Amino acid sequence: MKRLLLLAVMMLPGVLFAQEPGDQDTQTDSLIQNHIARYFSYGSRGFQFKTTDNKFSLQIQSRLQFRYAYPNDENPITFDDFRNETRHVFKINRARLKVGGHGYKPWLKYYWEYDVAASVLLDFRIMIEKWEFLSFKFGQWKIDYTRERLISSGAQQMMDRSILNRTFTIDRQQGISVYGRVRKGKPGDFSYSLSMLTGSGRGNRENEDEHLMYTGKIHWNVLGRETEMSGSDLLNREKPTLTLAMAGMTTRGRFTRFSTSGGGQLTGFELGDYRINQLMIESAFKYRGFSWQHETHKKEIEDKVNPGTTVLTGSYFQAGYFFHNVFDFVPERLEVAFRYAIQSIPTTSRTLVDEEELALAINYFFAGHKNKLTLELAKYIYENDEFNPDADTERIRIQWDISF
Repeated sequence: MKRLLLLAVMMLPGVLFAQEPGDQDTQTDSLIQNHIARYFSYGSRGFQFKTTDNKFSLQIQSRLQFRYAYPNDENPITFDDFRNETRHVFKINRARLKVGGHGYKPWLKYYWEYDVAASVLLDFRIMIEKWEFLSFKFGQWKIDYTRERLISSGAQQMMDRSILNRTFTIDRQQGISVYGRVRKGKPGDFSYSLSMLTGSGRGNRENEDEHLMYTGKIHWNVLGRETEMSGSDLLNREKPTLTLAMAGMTTRGRFTRFSTSGGGQLTGFELGDYRINQLMIESAFKYRGFSWQHETHKKEIEDKVNPGTTVLTGSYFQAGYFFHNVFDFVPERLEVAFRYAIQSIPTTSRTLVDEEELALAINYFFAGHKNKLTLELAKYIYENDEFNPDADTERIRIQWDISF
């Protein structure tokens, strides 16, 4: 009897606090879900994973652009391009996979981007960002030169970059860079970057001679706040941001232009030996739904084989506004933007002509730049009084850009 009584006393706590099997499973599932939610999430950079000690993190994001265009989708470059046949264009303009994060230390970061549609590795880089005033970058990336090119194609205000991009962009290069931000939030707040690169374009791991490409840029954050690298004032910010910047580049090699495809030639140039010097100034401003950006360029191409120098110039001016701030009947997520661009470009005989672009865009943001619909109307004008009459063409495009 005593043994039975002792056994009953020992079992009493278990009986009093026992749970139904279903309740125990629910509690376990809840703990697992909380644990997963702590180390797995979805944010501005896509699906995000991290270890319990935060030594490693991984972010994965995919992006698609669906586009319709008429009468064509390419910017006209030469006089003949204005006489191309008209056609309706339906296509997946971009399909990208982006992967980034950090390893071992939160300030040791990595990033790579792959173009699925073209089967091309666009970016791969390692960043050491332990100190805000002094950081380092190694690999291949879009060089910090023009604001328009540096802004991701998924975060642009207009559907595409201006006609200046083909002429003046440095695009992606391989090399090393030092950069940082000094006096953050104080008078004299500025950011800088200095790069030493192969100068051979995307996908080229070495240059062809002893000449490298050197670039430098300085951003002055006039009001102590950076103007982030994206189009549109989606935040409808109460405090204005104003950035003024200047950049320069020098290189020598066989190319006169660069693009996502790598090194190439401007119209009128062939593979050769060229010294290229470029200078650029830009401005950017955002305040209460209004956004502004501008660039002015100068580019000198000195032919070392057939002595002579060609000087190209160009500027664009772009602004956008959410008119809901003035008129209540306008949808809150609707933005209207406008751009004007003009540049001097060479012909096959290297005679300079003027090309102009006027573009109007209407954006509707379902979820910021991660999910937006854009309608764009554009007009292009080609002025060449010496050889041909002026030419012009119009274009309409619709695009849905979405990221997951």
